[in-house]
This record gives sequence, C-alpha cells and structure tokens, in this order.
Amino acid sequence: MQQIVNFILRNKSFLFFLLLLCVSVGLTIQSNSYHKSKFINSANNVTGGVYNLGNSVSSYFHLKEENDKLHEENTRLRSILNNQAEKSETFIDSTSYTTKYKFTTAKIIKNSYSLQNNYLTINKGSRDSIKQDLGVISSKGIIGIIGNTNSKYATVVSILNTTNKISGQLKKTNQFGTLSWNGKSPRYIQLSDIQKNAKLTKGDTIITSGRSSIFPKGILVGQVEGFKLDVTKNYYEVEVLLFNDMTNLEHVSIIENKDKTLINNLLQSNE
Repeated sequence: MQQIVNFILRNKSFLFFLLLLCVSVGLTIQSNSYHKSKFINSANNVTGGVYNLGNSVSSYFHLKEENDKLHEENTRLRSILNNQAEKSETFIDSTSYTTKYKFTTAKIIKNSYSLQNNYLTINKGSRDSIKQDLGVISSKGIIGIIGNTNSKYATVVSILNTTNKISGQLKKTNQFGTLSWNGKSPRYIQLSDIQKNAKLTKGDTIITSGRSSIFPKGILVGQVEGFKLDVTKNYYEVEVLLFNDMTNLEHVSIIENKDKTLINNLLQSNE
C-alpha cells in the first residue's frame, strides 16, 4: 500500500495531466457530434472484436463436444449401412434408404422450450428445398416438423408443442401409439394408446413407427421412464425420456421423403 502511495506522490504531476486529458477528451466527445460518432464507432469495433474473440474461444472449448457428436453420428450411420445390408429394422425399414429419403443439414438459430407451443428456427429455407411437413432430427433422434418457410429460414414445430402428434412405437414389440407433449417438462413426452397387452419395461426404446410420410420408421425418440394403465380405455399412458436435450440443440437434419406426394395422393384418392 505504501508503495502505491509513493508512486502516486512521485508521479502526481503526470497523473494529474492524464486526468485533465481524459476530462477534456470526454467533454470534446460530448459537445461535438462528429467526434461522438467516431468514438461510438470505434467503441463498437472494439466491442465487436471482443465478442468475436470470446465466441472463438467458446467455440474452441466446445470442439471436443462437437467432435464427440460427429463421431457418434458417424458410428450411427455406419451401423445403419451395416444393418441395411443385413435387412435389419434397427433404424429404418426401407431397403432403399439412400434413394428414398433426402437429408439436408441446418443450424438452429432460435429455440424455445418453456412455452406450451414451442418452435425452433433454422437457417435453411425454400431456396434450399425446405418446405412444410418435412421431418427434423438430430444425431440423437426426433426434433419436430417443418412449419412455415421463407427463402432463407424455416420454423420447426417442436416435439415440445402441444399441437404436435407423431406416430411412435415400442422398438422391441412394434406396438404403436401417438407421441405428444403434455406441456410440462422439456425432458419428457408422452406415448398414448399402447394396448394393455403390451409388455412394457422401464428403459425400453421408443422409435418412430413409419406410419406417415414424414418420418421413416426407426428414428430414435427416447426411452420408457414410466407407465400407467388407463383402466377405462384399456390403454397404457407411457412417460418417455427424450434422447435429445431439447434445451441444448445446434445442428439438425431435415428429412424429405421423395415418395411423399405419391403416398399423399393415394391416400386422398381413397378418401
């Protein structure tokens, strides 16, 4: 402390000069619009540089996490190819997986998960062939369905949206029901209409059933966390713990079923 006092006493004239200089510069900036605008622009440049540096540092420290996700995705895709060759239904029941479905990658730029009807926004739109009613997934499973689009962006109706209804099934037994969200926890969705003769166990995997033209059969959803029988309807209500952390999403894939128009036209003709 004494050293600081001595430093101030030794350099009091210079320090007083610096104080007067700062005061004069401040008064000049405040009283002159040109100098003020120049100062603000310079400050913005410095602030932007700091934010950019901070973002670069943050991205660097998240490289391991992103690499882990890429590794997980590569492993899953390798498994798909192997299982496809063996005609397995681990992920999808189509033997023409690579030709029937088109995949487009995108980045999430906005995500809500605390409302009753939640949406995401992605950085791909109609100019990237993104349109309504396409499925959206991540490396860990289902995310939602494309809602509105413009040329550059699109909204996704999240699975955490009480209006969303998606067909899902038990992986081990193929019994299917309806996936929906009760508007409570972003960690869980609900699978309803599972018949009472189903053999349910905590930890069972839930996948998409493929009973629509939006999602292929076998896309991961989550695992059974709990269930109860509705005795009046003779159906189980199943609590599903999502594989995706819906509060922490960044990269997604949009799925387009190339046969969707043919399927929908056939259904409409039957109706």
